[in-house]
Amino acid sequence: MIRFILGRIVQALVTLWMVATVVFFMARLTGDPIALIAGENATIEYEAELRARYGLDGPLWMQYLVYLGQLLRGDFGQSIVSGEPAMRQVMERWPATLEVGVAGLLVTLAMALPIGVYAAAHRNSPLDYFARGFAVLGQAIPGFWVGLIFILVFSVNLRWLPAGGRGTVWHVILPALTTGWFAVAGVMRLTRSAMLEVLGSEYIKLARAKGLPNSRVVWKHAFRNAAIPVITFTALVVLTLVLTGSIVAETVFSYPGVGLLLIDAVRKRDFPQLQAAVLFLSFLYIIVNLGVDMLYGWLDPRTRS
Repeated sequence: MIRFILGRIVQALVTLWMVATVVFFMARLTGDPIALIAGENATIEYEAELRARYGLDGPLWMQYLVYLGQLLRGDFGQSIVSGEPAMRQVMERWPATLEVGVAGLLVTLAMALPIGVYAAAHRNSPLDYFARGFAVLGQAIPGFWVGLIFILVFSVNLRWLPAGGRGTVWHVILPALTTGWFAVAGVMRLTRSAMLEVLGSEYIKLARAKGLPNSRVVWKHAFRNAAIPVITFTALVVLTLVLTGSIVAETVFSYPGVGLLLIDAVRKRDFPQLQAAVLFLSFLYIIVNLGVDMLYGWLDPRTRS
Protein backbone atom coordinates (compact mmCIF):
# COMPACT_ATOMS: atom_id res chain seq x y z
CA MET A 1 0.00 0.00 0.00
CA ILE A 2 2.87 2.37 0.85
CA ARG A 3 4.59 1.61 -2.44
CA PHE A 4 1.32 2.25 -4.25
CA ILE A 5 0.86 5.64 -2.55
CA LEU A 6 4.46 6.67 -3.26
CA GLY A 7 4.01 5.71 -6.89
CA ARG A 8 0.89 7.82 -7.12
CA ILE A 9 2.70 10.78 -5.56
CA VAL A 10 5.41 10.55 -8.22
CA GLN A 11 2.72 10.37 -10.91
CA ALA A 12 1.05 13.40 -9.36
CA LEU A 13 4.24 15.45 -9.53
CA VAL A 14 4.78 14.48 -13.18
CA THR A 15 1.17 15.36 -13.95
CA LEU A 16 1.51 18.77 -12.30
CA TRP A 17 4.62 19.46 -14.36
CA MET A 18 2.77 18.52 -17.55
CA VAL A 19 -0.17 20.73 -16.59
CA ALA A 20 2.17 23.63 -15.81
CA THR A 21 3.85 23.21 -19.19
CA VAL A 22 0.62 22.99 -21.16
CA VAL A 23 -1.03 25.96 -19.45
CA PHE A 24 2.12 28.06 -19.90
CA PHE A 25 2.20 27.63 -23.67
CA MET A 26 -1.58 27.60 -24.15
CA ALA A 27 -1.92 30.88 -22.24
CA ARG A 28 0.44 32.56 -24.71
CA LEU A 29 -1.91 31.61 -27.56
CA THR A 30 -4.61 33.93 -26.17
CA GLY A 31 -2.69 37.02 -27.28
CA ASP A 32 -0.38 39.69 -25.98
CA PRO A 33 -1.37 41.15 -22.60
CA ILE A 34 0.85 44.19 -23.12
CA ALA A 35 -1.45 45.37 -25.90
CA LEU A 36 -4.36 45.44 -23.45
CA ILE A 37 -2.41 47.09 -20.64
CA ALA A 38 -0.62 49.74 -22.67
CA GLY A 39 -3.55 50.77 -24.82
CA GLU A 40 -3.73 51.71 -28.49
CA ASN A 41 -1.75 54.97 -28.22
CA ALA A 42 1.19 53.57 -26.22
CA THR A 43 4.71 54.21 -27.44
CA ILE A 44 7.18 51.46 -28.30
CA GLU A 45 9.37 52.49 -25.36
CA TYR A 46 6.47 52.17 -22.92
CA GLU A 47 5.53 48.72 -24.25
CA ALA A 48 9.15 47.60 -23.94
CA GLU A 49 9.19 48.83 -20.34
CA LEU A 50 6.04 46.84 -19.55
CA ARG A 51 7.45 43.69 -21.15
CA ALA A 52 10.58 43.95 -19.03
CA ARG A 53 8.52 44.60 -15.89
CA TYR A 54 6.39 41.47 -16.36
CA GLY A 55 9.18 39.24 -17.68
CA LEU A 56 7.80 39.01 -21.21
CA ASP A 57 10.81 40.50 -23.00
CA GLY A 58 12.90 37.33 -23.29
CA PRO A 59 12.57 34.34 -25.61
CA LEU A 60 9.70 31.96 -24.90
CA TRP A 61 11.98 29.13 -23.78
CA MET A 62 13.70 31.45 -21.31
CA GLN A 63 10.35 32.60 -19.93
CA TYR A 64 9.41 28.95 -19.48
CA LEU A 65 12.59 28.12 -17.54
CA VAL A 66 12.11 31.17 -15.31
CA TYR A 67 8.51 30.08 -14.75
CA LEU A 68 9.55 26.56 -13.70
CA GLY A 69 12.19 27.97 -11.37
CA GLN A 70 9.57 30.16 -9.71
CA LEU A 71 7.26 27.17 -9.25
CA LEU A 72 10.02 25.18 -7.57
CA ARG A 73 10.38 28.05 -5.08
CA GLY A 74 6.64 28.20 -4.51
CA ASP A 75 6.35 31.51 -6.37
CA PHE A 76 3.35 31.63 -8.71
CA GLY A 77 4.01 35.17 -9.87
CA GLN A 78 2.02 38.36 -9.58
CA SER A 79 -1.17 39.20 -11.42
CA ILE A 80 -0.54 41.47 -14.38
CA VAL A 81 -3.88 43.20 -13.85
CA SER A 82 -3.96 43.73 -10.06
CA GLY A 83 -0.27 43.40 -9.19
CA GLU A 84 -1.08 41.09 -6.26
CA PRO A 85 0.34 37.57 -5.79
CA ALA A 86 -1.60 35.28 -8.12
CA MET A 87 -2.00 32.37 -5.70
CA ARG A 88 -3.16 34.69 -2.93
CA GLN A 89 -6.05 35.81 -5.11
CA VAL A 90 -6.88 32.19 -5.88
CA MET A 91 -6.97 31.32 -2.18
CA GLU A 92 -9.13 34.37 -1.44
CA ARG A 93 -11.64 33.17 -4.05
CA TRP A 94 -11.43 29.49 -3.05
CA PRO A 95 -14.00 29.64 -0.18
CA ALA A 96 -16.66 30.87 -2.59
CA THR A 97 -15.96 28.02 -5.03
CA LEU A 98 -15.94 25.54 -2.14
CA GLU A 99 -19.36 26.82 -1.03
CA VAL A 100 -20.88 26.18 -4.43
CA GLY A 101 -19.12 22.83 -4.85
CA VAL A 102 -20.10 21.45 -1.44
CA ALA A 103 -23.68 22.71 -1.78
CA GLY A 104 -23.91 21.16 -5.26
CA LEU A 105 -22.51 17.88 -3.93
CA LEU A 106 -25.06 17.81 -1.10
CA VAL A 107 -27.85 18.41 -3.60
CA THR A 108 -26.48 15.60 -5.77
CA LEU A 109 -26.16 13.02 -2.99
CA ALA A 110 -29.46 13.93 -1.31
CA MET A 111 -31.35 13.41 -4.57
CA ALA A 112 -29.38 10.91 -6.64
CA LEU A 113 -28.59 8.14 -4.14
CA PRO A 114 -32.06 7.62 -2.57
CA ILE A 115 -33.88 7.91 -5.90
CA GLY A 116 -31.38 5.64 -7.68
CA VAL A 117 -31.57 2.97 -4.98
CA TYR A 118 -35.37 3.14 -4.79
CA ALA A 119 -35.71 3.02 -8.58
CA ALA A 120 -33.59 -0.16 -8.70
CA ALA A 121 -35.41 -1.78 -5.76
CA HIS A 122 -38.79 -0.96 -7.36
CA ARG A 123 -38.00 -1.57 -10.98
CA ASN A 124 -40.59 -0.37 -13.54
CA SER A 125 -42.43 1.64 -10.89
CA PRO A 126 -43.58 5.23 -11.61
CA LEU A 127 -40.56 6.62 -9.74
CA ASP A 128 -38.28 4.38 -11.79
CA TYR A 129 -39.68 5.80 -15.03
CA PHE A 130 -39.34 9.32 -13.62
CA ALA A 131 -35.73 8.70 -12.61
CA ARG A 132 -34.80 7.42 -16.06
CA GLY A 133 -36.52 10.33 -17.76
CA PHE A 134 -34.86 12.85 -15.47
CA ALA A 135 -31.47 11.26 -16.11
CA VAL A 136 -31.89 11.74 -19.85
CA LEU A 137 -32.96 15.37 -19.45
CA GLY A 138 -30.27 16.12 -16.90
CA GLN A 139 -27.48 14.92 -19.17
CA ALA A 140 -28.93 16.51 -22.32
CA ILE A 141 -29.65 20.06 -21.11
CA PRO A 142 -26.53 22.26 -20.63
CA GLY A 143 -25.88 23.74 -17.21
CA PHE A 144 -25.66 27.38 -18.31
CA TRP A 145 -29.13 27.15 -19.86
CA VAL A 146 -30.49 25.66 -16.64
CA GLY A 147 -28.91 28.51 -14.68
CA LEU A 148 -30.53 31.12 -16.90
CA ILE A 149 -33.91 29.41 -16.53
CA PHE A 150 -33.48 29.36 -12.74
CA ILE A 151 -32.77 33.09 -12.79
CA LEU A 152 -35.81 33.76 -14.98
CA VAL A 153 -38.17 31.69 -12.81
CA PHE A 154 -36.94 32.14 -9.25
CA SER A 155 -35.33 35.59 -9.45
CA VAL A 156 -37.19 37.55 -12.12
CA ASN A 157 -40.71 36.09 -12.02
CA LEU A 158 -41.13 34.77 -8.46
CA ARG A 159 -38.47 36.99 -6.83
CA TRP A 160 -37.68 34.30 -4.27
CA LEU A 161 -33.90 34.14 -4.70
CA PRO A 162 -31.14 36.60 -5.73
CA ALA A 163 -29.97 36.42 -9.31
CA GLY A 164 -26.29 36.78 -8.53
CA GLY A 165 -23.58 37.79 -6.12
CA ARG A 166 -22.51 36.33 -2.80
CA GLY A 167 -23.34 37.18 0.79
CA THR A 168 -26.08 34.99 2.25
CA VAL A 169 -27.14 31.36 2.09
CA TRP A 170 -29.83 32.35 -0.40
CA HIS A 171 -27.15 33.34 -2.91
CA VAL A 172 -25.79 29.76 -2.91
CA ILE A 173 -29.03 27.95 -3.71
CA LEU A 174 -29.34 28.65 -7.44
CA PRO A 175 -25.61 28.09 -8.21
CA ALA A 176 -25.75 24.82 -6.23
CA LEU A 177 -28.82 23.61 -8.11
CA THR A 178 -27.17 24.54 -11.40
CA THR A 179 -23.93 22.69 -10.66
CA GLY A 180 -25.83 19.69 -9.31
CA TRP A 181 -28.19 19.41 -12.28
CA PHE A 182 -25.94 17.31 -14.47
CA ALA A 183 -24.42 15.46 -11.51
CA VAL A 184 -27.76 14.30 -10.11
CA ALA A 185 -28.68 12.71 -13.43
CA GLY A 186 -25.37 10.89 -13.80
CA VAL A 187 -25.09 9.59 -10.22
CA MET A 188 -28.75 8.55 -10.18
CA ARG A 189 -28.40 6.60 -13.40
CA LEU A 190 -25.20 4.83 -12.32
CA THR A 191 -26.61 4.04 -8.86
CA ARG A 192 -29.65 2.43 -10.42
CA SER A 193 -27.56 0.35 -12.84
CA ALA A 194 -25.12 -0.80 -10.15
CA MET A 195 -27.94 -1.69 -7.77
CA LEU A 196 -29.79 -3.70 -10.42
CA GLU A 197 -26.66 -5.75 -11.06
CA VAL A 198 -26.07 -6.41 -7.36
CA LEU A 199 -29.73 -7.15 -6.56
CA GLY A 200 -29.61 -10.01 -9.04
CA SER A 201 -26.66 -11.67 -7.27
CA GLU A 202 -26.94 -15.00 -5.50
CA TYR A 203 -26.00 -13.69 -2.06
CA ILE A 204 -28.83 -11.14 -2.24
CA LYS A 205 -31.26 -13.94 -3.06
CA LEU A 206 -29.87 -15.89 -0.11
CA ALA A 207 -30.31 -12.90 2.19
CA ARG A 208 -33.93 -12.56 1.11
CA ALA A 209 -34.47 -16.29 1.60
CA LYS A 210 -33.24 -15.95 5.20
CA GLY A 211 -36.07 -13.52 5.81
CA LEU A 212 -33.99 -10.36 6.32
CA PRO A 213 -35.95 -7.10 6.07
CA ASN A 214 -35.97 -5.62 2.59
CA SER A 215 -34.47 -2.31 3.76
CA ARG A 216 -31.53 -4.14 5.35
CA VAL A 217 -30.96 -6.23 2.23
CA VAL A 218 -31.04 -3.17 -0.01
CA TRP A 219 -29.02 -0.69 2.03
CA LYS A 220 -26.59 -2.86 4.01
CA HIS A 221 -25.86 -5.74 1.67
CA ALA A 222 -26.63 -4.50 -1.84
CA PHE A 223 -25.71 -0.83 -1.65
CA ARG A 224 -22.31 -1.44 -0.02
CA ASN A 225 -21.21 -3.57 -2.97
CA ALA A 226 -22.86 -1.32 -5.54
CA ALA A 227 -21.16 1.74 -4.05
CA ILE A 228 -17.71 1.11 -5.56
CA PRO A 229 -18.46 2.34 -9.11
CA VAL A 230 -20.75 5.00 -7.65
CA ILE A 231 -17.92 6.35 -5.48
CA THR A 232 -15.61 6.55 -8.48
CA PHE A 233 -18.15 8.46 -10.52
CA THR A 234 -19.08 10.66 -7.55
CA ALA A 235 -15.41 11.62 -7.17
CA LEU A 236 -15.39 12.68 -10.81
CA VAL A 237 -18.63 14.54 -10.14
CA VAL A 238 -16.96 16.40 -7.28
CA LEU A 239 -14.21 17.45 -9.66
CA THR A 240 -16.81 18.50 -12.21
CA LEU A 241 -18.65 20.55 -9.61
CA VAL A 242 -15.46 22.24 -8.45
CA LEU A 243 -13.85 22.69 -11.88
CA THR A 244 -16.19 23.03 -14.85
CA GLY A 245 -19.34 23.32 -12.73
CA SER A 246 -17.99 26.21 -10.72
CA ILE A 247 -16.84 27.99 -13.86
CA VAL A 248 -20.30 27.78 -15.43
CA ALA A 249 -22.25 28.61 -12.27
CA GLU A 250 -19.95 31.41 -11.15
CA THR A 251 -20.07 33.00 -14.60
CA VAL A 252 -23.85 32.80 -14.89
CA PHE A 253 -24.52 34.02 -11.34
CA SER A 254 -21.50 36.37 -11.02
CA TYR A 255 -20.36 34.37 -8.01
CA PRO A 256 -16.85 35.55 -7.03
CA GLY A 257 -15.01 32.21 -6.96
CA VAL A 258 -11.99 30.66 -8.65
CA GLY A 259 -14.01 29.83 -11.75
CA LEU A 260 -14.96 33.46 -12.36
CA LEU A 261 -11.37 34.50 -11.58
CA LEU A 262 -10.16 32.04 -14.20
CA ILE A 263 -12.54 33.39 -16.84
CA ASP A 264 -11.48 36.96 -16.08
CA ALA A 265 -7.81 35.95 -16.35
CA VAL A 266 -8.43 34.47 -19.81
CA ARG A 267 -10.28 37.57 -20.97
CA LYS A 268 -7.58 39.94 -19.70
CA ARG A 269 -4.67 37.67 -20.72
CA ASP A 270 -3.39 37.64 -17.15
CA PHE A 271 -0.89 34.80 -17.58
CA PRO A 272 0.29 34.42 -13.94
CA GLN A 273 -3.28 34.47 -12.64
CA LEU A 274 -4.43 31.96 -15.25
CA GLN A 275 -1.52 29.63 -14.51
CA ALA A 276 -2.03 29.81 -10.74
CA ALA A 277 -5.76 29.06 -11.00
CA VAL A 278 -5.29 26.10 -13.35
CA LEU A 279 -2.49 24.60 -11.24
CA PHE A 280 -4.58 24.94 -8.09
CA LEU A 281 -7.59 23.23 -9.64
CA SER A 282 -5.35 20.52 -11.12
CA PHE A 283 -3.87 19.89 -7.67
CA LEU A 284 -7.40 19.38 -6.32
CA TYR A 285 -8.09 16.92 -9.13
CA ILE A 286 -5.03 14.85 -8.22
CA ILE A 287 -5.80 14.88 -4.49
CA VAL A 288 -9.37 13.68 -5.06
CA ASN A 289 -8.16 10.86 -7.31
CA LEU A 290 -5.67 9.74 -4.67
CA GLY A 291 -8.42 9.78 -2.06
CA VAL A 292 -10.61 7.63 -4.30
CA ASP A 293 -7.83 5.06 -4.70
CA MET A 294 -7.41 4.84 -0.93
CA LEU A 295 -11.16 4.49 -0.48
CA TYR A 296 -11.11 1.70 -3.04
CA GLY A 297 -8.59 -0.13 -0.89
CA TRP A 298 -10.87 0.18 2.13
CA LEU A 299 -13.97 -1.06 0.31
CA ASP A 300 -12.27 -3.79 -1.72
CA PRO A 301 -9.05 -5.30 -0.22
CA ARG A 302 -8.22 -6.85 -3.59
CA THR A 303 -7.24 -3.41 -4.90
CA ARG A 304 -4.51 -2.94 -2.26
CA SER A 305 -2.00 -5.17 -3.98
